[in-house]
Amino acid sequence: MDKVLAATIFSLAYTALVTRKVKPVIAVWAGALVLIGSQVISPVEALRSININVIGIFIGTMVLSAFFVHSKVPARLAVAVVSRSRSTVSAMLAVCILAGVVSAVVDNVATVLMIVPIAIEVSRRLDVSPTRFIIGIAVSSNLQGAATMIGDSTSILLAAAAKMDFADFFWFRGRPGIFLVVQLAAVASLFVLRRIFRRIRGRNVPLEPVSVTSWVPAALMGSMVVAMALSSFIPARPDWTTGAIAITFALVAIVWHSITGVTANKPAPVTSDPALPDLNPLKDMDWQTVLFLCGLFVLTGSLTSTGLVSDIADLISGWTKGNAFFAYTVIVWMSVAVSAFVDNIPYTMTMLPVAQLVATNCGASPYLMMYGLLLGTTLGGNITPFGASANVVAVSLLRKEGHDASFREFAEVGFPFTMAAVVVGSLANWVLWR
Repeated sequence: MDKVLAATIFSLAYTALVTRKVKPVIAVWAGALVLIGSQVISPVEALRSININVIGIFIGTMVLSAFFVHSKVPARLAVAVVSRSRSTVSAMLAVCILAGVVSAVVDNVATVLMIVPIAIEVSRRLDVSPTRFIIGIAVSSNLQGAATMIGDSTSILLAAAAKMDFADFFWFRGRPGIFLVVQLAAVASLFVLRRIFRRIRGRNVPLEPVSVTSWVPAALMGSMVVAMALSSFIPARPDWTTGAIAITFALVAIVWHSITGVTANKPAPVTSDPALPDLNPLKDMDWQTVLFLCGLFVLTGSLTSTGLVSDIADLISGWTKGNAFFAYTVIVWMSVAVSAFVDNIPYTMTMLPVAQLVATNCGASPYLMMYGLLLGTTLGGNITPFGASANVVAVSLLRKEGHDASFREFAEVGFPFTMAAVVVGSLANWVLWR
């Protein structure tokens, strides 16, 4: 009964999100409260299902991004990108590639929060709508998150299950690792983005020079990236480590601004480092998105706690007896379908032992199945605006800019991007690891 109720409530909440009949935060929390009230999921389980690492990254990086934007560094980077690009398409593709590079060493949510300010400025310079552009950044960051051990939570889970270290993602047991597979998938997906971006008509806007008011936020942002990358080498690090790093650097930025910045009542002191404009990042924080993410985690957590995710895993295991290619194909594409709607962290945790068992039953390499699982779960979330935390954040940032991206608009970018990347990546992985 609990499984039926959890599936029903999840379906109703998701339908409300797709049809946009009610506000997203109301839809997810109405469903979450019904599940808690009906004891499908206990309050303790609901709290545990909330990924505090993602929440910490969102809040901390959002605060730091506010200082980053006001420092005018993104505006200067935008001018550099546009001035060096031959066309609107090449400028937007360059920023998407930058997002992918950063996402290989930084959490996807943090990447989106760091790169979107640059994309907004590029859009203004090119006089184009930022909607498809920012969606392209979100899906690009999600893809490259699978390239390294520290790029995404699912990569960390795979590394733990397969006893792999950072270098193993590049070369493992005498073969190219998952990094090469992801790059081949990225090349295919870039052709899709190029075709989508070619429909966007921009115009040459005169480029005015931009003076940076302070390099401190950029330095803090870069230091945060390095700290997040280095934290992956800490043995048995807590799950909330990267979130704590983001919060710490945000607090440093707030303290720095309170000492050197402008306040409402007094001018900034004269220093060698020009002060930022008056800013209150905590007041301007998108708290609705924070609440939405928490509610979404509770909804997806109910699917795990009631055993629905395990049931899906059992079905896959039952369907794929004996035939390695069929088993591999089902794992990849079922993971794509499930991750489009369900948080990929609990699904990945559940499916990793299943993938290893299926590989044993088929006489195939366990890494073939686990890499296929990683590709499917990482890329499946790109199909919908709610399939990955980075997508939710990207849509919320678009909303703040006055662009309300619909389910269809997101899918028009995310679906072909995902199909191209999964087809090429899964075939490359089969050839390398069969």
